[in-house]
Amino acid sequence: MTRYDAMNAFASQPPIIPNIPGIIGFDHVGVAVADLNEGITFYQNIFGAVLLHQEINSAQGVHEAMLSIGTTGNSTLQLLAPLTPESPIGKFLSKNGPGIQQLALTVKDLQAAMDAAVDLGIRVLNPLPVVGTKGVLINFLHPKDCGGVLIELVQAH
Repeated sequence: MTRYDAMNAFASQPPIIPNIPGIIGFDHVGVAVADLNEGITFYQNIFGAVLLHQEINSAQGVHEAMLSIGTTGNSTLQLLAPLTPESPIGKFLSKNGPGIQQLALTVKDLQAAMDAAVDLGIRVLNPLPVVGTKGVLINFLHPKDCGGVLIELVQAH
């Protein structure tokens, strides 16, 4: 089954009620890059992106940058460069090359969203929330349970 077959199968199913509660909206799109500085320069020069924040998250094995794109101020791109080839982003790049790695959704209550996902049969990648960008709590939903897309849940801040 291809990723597109999974998406079509997912889309053809009737809505599941109850669903994951408290989704506020999109938080950001995560893009894997081999070199963070080159990625930042590309998005700045081509799309006029503004660098908002940069940090090393050793626990997740990434050097990351948050950029704002567009004039609304609410379109955020997260660039993720691996600290080592063995990190999750390093493995992603080795398998897929650079590109979209995850879609992040802001939720009102991360634990409630995680519990609901599990109740719906969706695998949560970490048993407890983990620390993400700027110390915000996050967790991930398995892409094989989400139509081929790695979903990051971000606690509203």
